[in-house]
Amino acid sequence: MEEAIDIIGWFESWDRLANVAIGAVFFYFYIVILTRILGKRTTSQMNNFDWIITIAVGSLAASGTLLRNIAIIEAAAAILILAAAQWLTTKLAFHSERFERVIKDEPTLLTDRGELLHDAMKRTRVSEEEIMSALRANGLASLKDAAWVVLENNGEFSVIPKGDPEREDAPLLESVARPDRQGAG
Repeated sequence: MEEAIDIIGWFESWDRLANVAIGAVFFYFYIVILTRILGKRTTSQMNNFDWIITIAVGSLAASGTLLRNIAIIEAAAAILILAAAQWLTTKLAFHSERFERVIKDEPTLLTDRGELLHDAMKRTRVSEEEIMSALRANGLASLKDAAWVVLENNGEFSVIPKGDPEREDAPLLESVARPDRQGAG
């Protein structure tokens, strides 16, 4: 006698499939609406905190859609609470420099006038090849062509080319962490 194909793993019931479809559609529109309410910052270049919230929201939406023991409204409430906590956190960070320093990392200087700052690279786990890639992406052919390479708090690299003293000493770079020169070379 031939064994029957186990379709339990593929299909349980039309009711269950309808519940999953309803949950998926609900969470899609729910997250789109929350994103519109919370603003552009929700989907802009993310720092670590924003990334963690995004992963948590995705996990909660999937749980509410697929898991039987978690109701859609429970997952929706948890997502709303996370969104409110993120909004409150960013509001507090905007109004309190001290609070902002607690939750956000500061940009880190990785090169200084053509020299690699190895201590900063080690601390931020950035390789020389990643810095070279950032230089190439910014149209520079050599490390010596860069005044600075900065690892921003969203994980992206900013490259400031040499040759423009005004740009090299720009006030906007005052917030960048500058390691001791002992870490260079």
